[in-house]
Amino acid sequence: MYHVFIVDDEPFILNGLRDILDWEQLGLNIVGQAENGKEALDRLADTPVDLLITDISMPVMDGLELIRSAKPLHPGMKVLVLSGYDEFRFVKEGLSLGIENYLLKPINLEEFQRSLETIVEKLNASRVHAEWTRYTTGVLKDNVLLRWMRNQIDPNALAERLALLDLAIEKPFIQAALVKAEPITEAFQTLAADFLEKHPALIPFWDMNNDLVLLHNGEDSTQGPEELKTVLEELTTGGPAGIRLRASVGGVEETACACHLSYEQALQGQEFLAIHPERRVVFYEELNNRIRDLKEYLPDDWQEYTSLIASKNRDAVREKLEAYLQAEPMENLTPEQLRAVAMEWMLYFRVLIKELRDAKERESIQQELLAIGRTQSLPELFETLHASANRLIDLYDREVRSPIVNQALAYIEKHYRDNLSLKKLAAEFNIHPVYLGQLFHKSQGEPFADYLNRYRVEMAKHLLQTTNRKVQDIANEVGYWDIGYFYKQFKKFVGLTPSQFKTLS
Repeated sequence: MYHVFIVDDEPFILNGLRDILDWEQLGLNIVGQAENGKEALDRLADTPVDLLITDISMPVMDGLELIRSAKPLHPGMKVLVLSGYDEFRFVKEGLSLGIENYLLKPINLEEFQRSLETIVEKLNASRVHAEWTRYTTGVLKDNVLLRWMRNQIDPNALAERLALLDLAIEKPFIQAALVKAEPITEAFQTLAADFLEKHPALIPFWDMNNDLVLLHNGEDSTQGPEELKTVLEELTTGGPAGIRLRASVGGVEETACACHLSYEQALQGQEFLAIHPERRVVFYEELNNRIRDLKEYLPDDWQEYTSLIASKNRDAVREKLEAYLQAEPMENLTPEQLRAVAMEWMLYFRVLIKELRDAKERESIQQELLAIGRTQSLPELFETLHASANRLIDLYDREVRSPIVNQALAYIEKHYRDNLSLKKLAAEFNIHPVYLGQLFHKSQGEPFADYLNRYRVEMAKHLLQTTNRKVQDIANEVGYWDIGYFYKQFKKFVGLTPSQFKTLS
């Protein structure tokens, strides 16, 4: 239904117009009336109106002045003029103000109805266009912001798209929160839309899992956590009946270069919530502090376990786990610390199983992971970790990966220090580089260049932790001859400069 407001200084016309037609059948609803332009303008200030029907000659404020003043209040409003004055100057000025039609009194009912039908058609077309524009803009916004949070968009392209979307993200600090609904329903999206109207400072978008991501962009690094805490407590306690809302919050990062880290941390927080059903909101800082307290009881490099599992080296996985659990610090674990360590391993395996393409297989091993959280001794922990690793290797065995990609991965492992490129790799295996790039991206979930840089940075991290060599020498050792580019890639994947990483290691 479209809203209609009628203005005329003759009461019998106001009343007659209400009864002359079946307004509802036309899709129209009369929401108000007034006897002069000033009274009408006052009421239009807080009355939603799609169609204004007005006389021209009225006391206090005439119809033309009313139209001029009311248009800024309701830019999409249509106007139909009914007047007893057949004067060209009224028609001309009315047309310049964008009126739909100018009808003379006494009103011809058939002409009046046809005019209203035409206006309704135009309103329908405008509504469809507006809804389509909102939809396409929303899709574009979600896509651009998600690519930004995944560090998959060039800064210049990002700036262009943010300007197109009229999004001002210019303050130095940013923090991401991820809100998940269980189960996901349209009621959550409706609630979110209503909620966000009350919090216009937040920048929202929907990710690929239909989870709500909220970005807080602020001048002060301490401002975001406090504001997000208040907002998320309100949101997660006010959800629709039958829907549970849970939120995880990443750390405060620099907008210009590390925003994706906050989003990644929020994703990690959701994994924590999955094994802590009693929690409603979790901040990454809590998790980080917890890990810091457990540092001596956790692996120095989780990537080593990932590599062994991915390469399906069962014997090496077993040896690695035995050496880890037999190390001296583990003998001093209290029962509470043991449970905390078990939880960290659960989180680690949950992240790994997300790489599996088969949802049923992912679900099956998630159930098995619960056994890790129930362990009460180091021997039990070893058995459950070993069983989960073997189960994951079994599932990886079922994943079909291109033999060419396997060869490429092995080649990178041997020659990552060399001047590698997709073109050179393609020539090595006699395959078109574009096709190899597509196979590689599909298999590894990231472009070849990102994989190679990530691999080199991991090697650099190991050297920074285990040697006293200069950063320049380490950069050369892992395949970087441009020290500036090495710093850029290291910061991209680690969130710290090489020097900062070495200091904290």
